[in-house]
Amino acid sequence: MYLTGSPDQLLVKILVTGPFGVGKTTLIRSLSEIRPLHTEEVMTEAGALVDDLAGVRDKTTTTVAIDFGRRTLPGDIVLYLYGTPGQRRFLPLWEDIARGALGALVLADTRRLAESFGAIDLIEEAGLSYAVAVNAFPDAPAYTPEVLRDHLDLAPETPLVVCDVRDPGSAVDALITLASHLIAESSLEATL
Repeated sequence: MYLTGSPDQLLVKILVTGPFGVGKTTLIRSLSEIRPLHTEEVMTEAGALVDDLAGVRDKTTTTVAIDFGRRTLPGDIVLYLYGTPGQRRFLPLWEDIARGALGALVLADTRRLAESFGAIDLIEEAGLSYAVAVNAFPDAPAYTPEVLRDHLDLAPETPLVVCDVRDPGSAVDALITLASHLIAESSLEATL
């Protein structure tokens, strides 16, 4: 909608979202073929009063505006990856970033699954198709996909994948899950 490229390229805006401290910045860093743009700042004592650090005690920085990366897929499909801040106080900015996105990859953390509900609600209210990628932190409990799907209250057609956002291959698998879902949905819509 807002992106232009050469006639041979398909430019696609993808939202990377989720709660505070779930790994959005790291995922974009792992996926981007260009040097990613990050607006991370050191967390202050004032932020500690409003940001729940449960499960992310060692976190020292936070995204205050946007993360941006780019990934080119075969067939000249260019994905522009827009990472959102995870805190509720950035909701107006989140809405601006989400405008024009084709779909979203929602990150979740098994140490704080309930924190993902806000991001999923925002995505559903925006009418975006999405997939959920559970970031496998080393100290996080592991659950079966069925248990995760149940706890996140996901519809049966919503893709769910477990990944390690630090690993580029694993991050690519999460992105492929979302892209496959978006392609399947657009193919289904074309037949209706």
